[in-house]
This record gives sequence, structure tokens and C-alpha cells, in this order.
Amino acid sequence: MEFTPSKLNTFLFFKLPSAYWCGVRVKNISENTCVASVKHKWFNQNPFNSMYFAVQAMAAELTTGALVMYQIKKSGKKISMLVANNKSNFSKKARGQITFTCNDGHVLKEAIEKAISTGEGQTFWMNSTGVDEKGDQVSEFEFEWSIKIK
Repeated sequence: MEFTPSKLNTFLFFKLPSAYWCGVRVKNISENTCVASVKHKWFNQNPFNSMYFAVQAMAAELTTGALVMYQIKKSGKKISMLVANNKSNFSKKARGQITFTCNDGHVLKEAIEKAISTGEGQTFWMNSTGVDEKGDQVSEFEFEWSIKIK
């Protein structure tokens, strides 16, 4: 699969339909950064008139997971990937358009290189931060990924 926002959003439709129907969309992806956004709507709200935390988690995880997929494909190796752990912090109600950004491609690249050179599985943490239309941070997620050469 080619790694463009359009291809990733098609992937979402078929492989992660709950994220797609909640409105999560990849906006940009490069070797080190992935950006996804989601808009607060009736369909993805909680009883407090803001975005449900799980919808934010889907968008945040997508920014890290898409980078993992991108770097694995770029390596040319067969590598399995799995979220092993996650942490989150919510600092403001998520209303309007929320944009999640992960800039941790460099962390991932080092882990893949080490997994390939040693043949051992690797774990590493990646961060994704969600901001609203005003630029205020609404949430922050950390995902611990585990990769292993097949």
C-alpha cells in the first residue's frame, strides 16, 4: 500500500470502520510525522457535549500506527506490530475540529533498525497530541508499541 492520506483513509474504511464512521481522517504523513483530525459531532460525542475519549484515542493511535506501518514498509522486512500499553491525559473539552500530531518517526526508525540488526523484539513509546481549532491542547496520548521481526 502506498502511504498517502487518501490510501490510509481508504484503509480506515475497510480495516478500522469504527474510526472512519466517527470521522477520523489522516491529513498528512511523512517519514517522521503523521497528522490526523476528527470533528466533534453528535455521532462521536459523550454526555458532556464534547468528543468521547475513545474517538480521540482512535485518532491519536492512528497517527502513531500509520507511522509504524510506513516505516515497516520502508524497511522491506516482515515485522509484526502491536500496541502494548497506552497512557492519556485530557486537559480541555474536545469540541470542534481536533487535530492529532505525532512527530516520533525518528524513535520508530531507531527501533526498527535495532530489531533488524539484533533479531530481537523492540518496544518504544510514541506521543500524539490533540489540539483544537484555537491551538489549545485538549489531550495527549502515549502509546507503547512492540515490534518483532517475523
